[in-house]
Amino acid sequence: MTSHVAADLSDARLAAWVPPMKSADADLLSELPVITNRARDLVRNNPIAAGAKQTLTDNIVGSQLRLSAQPKYRLLHWDKERANDWANIAEDQFATWADTTECDAARTQTLQGLTTLSLGSAFMNGDALALVMWLPRVGSPWATRLQTVEADRLSTPPWLFNQKHVRNGVEIDDLGAPVAYWIQKSHPGDENYCPAGQDDWERVPAFTSSGRRRVIHLFDKDRSGQSRGKSIFTSVMREFKVAGDYLGHELQAAASNALIAAFLESDLDPQTVADLFGSDIGTASDYWQQVSAATHRKKMEGGMMLNLPLGTKLSGYNPNRPNTAFNGFMESVLRHIAAGLNIPYELLLKDFSKTNYSSARAALLEAWRFFQSKRKWLQDHWLNPIYQCWMEEAVNANRIDAPQFYDNLHAYTGARWVFAGRGWVDPVKESKASQMRMEIGLSTQQDECAEQGKDYQEVQDQRIRELVEAFQKTEAAGLPEQAAYLIAGFAAPGKASASVQALDAMPDDVADDQNNDAQQQDDDPQQNNNSTSSNE
Repeated sequence: MTSHVAADLSDARLAAWVPPMKSADADLLSELPVITNRARDLVRNNPIAAGAKQTLTDNIVGSQLRLSAQPKYRLLHWDKERANDWANIAEDQFATWADTTECDAARTQTLQGLTTLSLGSAFMNGDALALVMWLPRVGSPWATRLQTVEADRLSTPPWLFNQKHVRNGVEIDDLGAPVAYWIQKSHPGDENYCPAGQDDWERVPAFTSSGRRRVIHLFDKDRSGQSRGKSIFTSVMREFKVAGDYLGHELQAAASNALIAAFLESDLDPQTVADLFGSDIGTASDYWQQVSAATHRKKMEGGMMLNLPLGTKLSGYNPNRPNTAFNGFMESVLRHIAAGLNIPYELLLKDFSKTNYSSARAALLEAWRFFQSKRKWLQDHWLNPIYQCWMEEAVNANRIDAPQFYDNLHAYTGARWVFAGRGWVDPVKESKASQMRMEIGLSTQQDECAEQGKDYQEVQDQRIRELVEAFQKTEAAGLPEQAAYLIAGFAAPGKASASVQALDAMPDDVADDQNNDAQQQDDDPQQNNNSTSSNE
């Protein structure tokens, strides 16, 4: 008798479950090629897997990527005003590099495109790799470029297979820190286009002798000592495959059965057939061939009259498709898949038809926590190293003034990254919540604007410009001062704006009604099944 049921080997249900004890690399590296190829096949051919990958990249990066420089001004002995001025210059200079294809060695992507590509690659393949290159070009003010590399090219040369410090292309030191990366000069599966160079490897140091980063390796580390990453589809790959095959078989069966309208059944016994056609088998065969040619492939149409062959009757066909258990089975499997991918079922399927406002918001908040953690991971292991490499060039080129840069590298390269906004489920409720958070000191304009993918300084500057323009126009038109505030969306002095008044009235007039409707729908299962509440 074991102290822990989990260690019981006498239980028939657990006796055969004895996984081997291996290191992180021993568990993964030998099986990584199969996992990666299967994950790619899922994304290519399974619509839900393809949608899951797109949903993750859309919600983590989305439609924009902007730098918000945050120098550690106390460490630099600056005041806040000087830090803001310096940050504005750094942001403008960085945009001339990141918002153009000059940041890409292949000249095809902006930094946002490279980030989306690398994030999707890390999710699908387990790894994303980029080389930080120095490539001066005519007409370009920058020489720092990023070259993305397919994870398949990161591999161990045959002559280093038995070296313990080289793990699937990653060369590490005694402490496990990457020292260099062994990269094939061409893709191992590109034999039709690049037959030469597939057996050639290049050793790329992780850092230059001066400490400048050469390689950015993006992967999610699950265990200590892990050298490579694995696809996010790893734990749900079997469910994806079985569910996809099951769906395909159901579709095929439904399509095949839909082609059959009815059967012709004959109840003639052998004696009757002999009386009709005699003993000549050829006569009977010719007759049924003529019947088959005339009626077997005839289309069924409304109101049509059929001439049936001798001794036959028309029998209907019930295909029993789709399977009555199909929806329930698929939903159960897809919920397991959604849990394995750390996103809500509703978001995985893009289906909120059976969800009320409260449930939808709870699901999206849970998803948002996951997206935020992945954004932090992406900033720490991808965006911040890129920003540091660019900043080094900008300082050395005298485009940015940063005295004692190398001594204060961390202070100068502090940054926040503004991604696409998360959007709102109910704009009225969430606008009021945003207002309340700022009023009681739990949030700032910077935080609230960042959640919506905006820069708070730009928002403030734009609102001030609109107010000044409104004053100029109302003065020219002879309108009272209050009109300028209303036109610009501000509250007149001593009064709350129309939007704030609406928000203040909202809990009594709107929220209670919506909450009551949602509660009534939750309490009435029949109503919840027969109607959707996505408009809540």
